[in-house]
Formats: sequence, structure tokens, C-alpha cells
Amino acid sequence: MYYAAANGLAEAFNKTLCSLLKKVVVKSKRDWHERIGEALWAYRTTVRTPTQSTPYALVYGVEAVLPLEQQIPSLRIAIQGLTEEENARIWLEELEALDEKRLEAQQKLECYQARLSKAFNKKVRPRSFQVSDLVLAVRRPIITTHRTENKFLSKWDGPYVVKEAYTNSAYKLVAEDGLRIVRSMESF
Repeated sequence: MYYAAANGLAEAFNKTLCSLLKKVVVKSKRDWHERIGEALWAYRTTVRTPTQSTPYALVYGVEAVLPLEQQIPSLRIAIQGLTEEENARIWLEELEALDEKRLEAQQKLECYQARLSKAFNKKVRPRSFQVSDLVLAVRRPIITTHRTENKFLSKWDGPYVVKEAYTNSAYKLVAEDGLRIVRSMESF
């Protein structure tokens, strides 16, 4: 079921999680529940392109320390050599800077989305219609998955006549006979 407020985020994450699980689960697909922790760890510690940060860093304010780094100290762990008090002080400073990191990630995300939108909109041709023009309307909702019944059914309704033209490419349509009023449509 689609939940409009989430804007498809859960479905997008589930698709990513499934692709990660396919890479982790090799021989038997029955042990996926044992490997889901590894897949989630990989997702949380991988830098995301839109935010240019890891989800773990955006939640906790620091990059994750891999379990291997605890057993074999890496350069990052070896250089620190801090006492517990210094470590706690640095941790609190990083937590205070976390809001700024999140705002920066939000700005990067907005810039990334603007770039994607600009690239997509290059291919869109703006269209405008005048009163009394004949138009076709897209049949809604368009469901492209599981289309088993009548695959030859048209994606368009109409023709309709433009009765009124509003701003932002919105139109009031009526049937050709002029009797039936169709809900307002937008052109893209």
C-alpha cells in the first residue's frame, strides 16, 4: 500500500535493502534473516551521494568504528590515545556540531535534487492550450505493474474540449458534446 506522506521512501529503502541482501546471501536464500544485520551495517556506513555523508554519521555525529578496527587498531584509533575525560569532551563537542552537519547534509540533498530535477526537465516540452482546443487526458491512476487485464486498453481518455484555461497550465475540460464536465487537468 502506498502512503503519500512517505513519498515512496519506504519502498525505495526496501529495494535497496533487497539488493544488499542479494549480495550478502550467497548459497542459501533461507538465511537472509541471519544476514540482515550485515546488510544494514553496510547501508548505514556507506556514503550516500545526495548527502555526501553516511546515515550513521548523520544520526550519531561521528563515523562508525568498524569491529575490525577494535581488534586491529587502525591509524584513526591509534592516533587518538585519549583519556576517558578527553574522549567524553570531544564526543560532546561533536554532538553539539551534529545539528550543523545535518543542516549541511540537507542543503547538499536539496542541491542534488535540484540538479536531478534540472536534468529531467530538460527533456520536458511545455505545452499550452487555448479555449476550444481538443485535447486528450491521461487516464489516472497509471499503474504499470501487474498489468494483466486488457493490456491493449488506451492510456488516454477523450477527446475533450478546453472550456477554461487557468494559470500554471491548469484547464477545465468538457466532453465534446458539451454536457459532461471533466475534473480540472494540468498539462506538463
